[in-house]
Amino acid sequence: MSDTRQLDTGTVPDRYARGWHCLGLAADFADGKPHAVQGFGTKLVVWQDSKGELNVLDAYCRHMGGDLTQGSVKGDEVACPFHDWRWGGDGKCKAIPYARRVPLRARTQRYEAVVHNDQVLIWHDPEGSEADHAQLPPVLPGLAEGEFTDWVWNTQEIEGSNCRELIDNVVDMAHFYYVHLSFPTSFRNVFEGQIATQIMESKGRPDVAGGYGSPELFLKSTATYFGPSYMINWLDVDYNGFQTEVVLINCHVPTSLDSFTLHYGITVRKPEGLDDDTANYIARKYAQMFGDGFLQDVHIWKNKVPVQNPLLCEEDGPVYQLRRWYEQFYVDAAAVEGEMVERFEFEVDTTKANEFWQAEVAENLAKKAAEDAALAATGAGDNA
Repeated sequence: MSDTRQLDTGTVPDRYARGWHCLGLAADFADGKPHAVQGFGTKLVVWQDSKGELNVLDAYCRHMGGDLTQGSVKGDEVACPFHDWRWGGDGKCKAIPYARRVPLRARTQRYEAVVHNDQVLIWHDPEGSEADHAQLPPVLPGLAEGEFTDWVWNTQEIEGSNCRELIDNVVDMAHFYYVHLSFPTSFRNVFEGQIATQIMESKGRPDVAGGYGSPELFLKSTATYFGPSYMINWLDVDYNGFQTEVVLINCHVPTSLDSFTLHYGITVRKPEGLDDDTANYIARKYAQMFGDGFLQDVHIWKNKVPVQNPLLCEEDGPVYQLRRWYEQFYVDAAAVEGEMVERFEFEVDTTKANEFWQAEVAENLAKKAAEDAALAATGAGDNA
């Protein structure tokens, strides 16, 4: 029998995760028009009513299947373009202009929506449970008081990957060197309840550019998933001695069982003594840097295969424990087991990795210096 290890690519889940999911910035939906959002294998319609409340329904009218996102907002309801059936934010049909009465069973799928940290979050549960507001992520202190810059928000469509592929990054210390071009000098994980946290310190690599590859860049990062799809990453950034407090939101909405919409947003605490334009400029620059980092991950996701039985070394971190934690969102609430939610802590010893990486970087720098010297000598000879 061959001792070659076989890849188990497994199967994707046959359902979507229970929990809060972010659709984007609330301001993008606050124009009195119906908006289309792909999610959970269907299309959703999002609109703001006359009271300023944002409402989210399944986009397809239960009458004859008209697309509500192609309709209009009339009063507080979204009206179907096909026969003008008027649907309220509670999921009930409120009026049929050409009919004497509305059928008693005229209800559609409603998603409870909240505006949180300037974003629209909706509750999804295949079992149809009431929204659990205790599982909402924390409110960012100082955001509503104007202490932070405007959000710089980006969206990326990912095809051919289940959204579970993102989650492994929570425990993946080594990819920060190879993909994001930095040295993770300390790396720890804590899982408990519906929360999974990565605590990391890192510094940029001097031998490369792009990603976080700048020798002047030092990061202290605490990245926490609150539920299955919404991560807040608090970043203390030291760039060339300039200290900045950055908040990165990394969130996603599954659009099918093998695709998802990735959202990421950046806001920066306004440094004392800087005007708003300068602070917003800093936020845009950090958004570009961390956005480039996401695109590096996207390239990997688009070209890898899922692996249910990863072959791991000690420095790879608690991959299986993280996946067990994440499983709680894909089973019925009654089937959540203790080991999915019990507190678990793990710290990766980065000593061996950084010894090798520092030597590799030194070799790269020496090679680059030799190449530059040879190029300079060639140029001097040509000019003689």
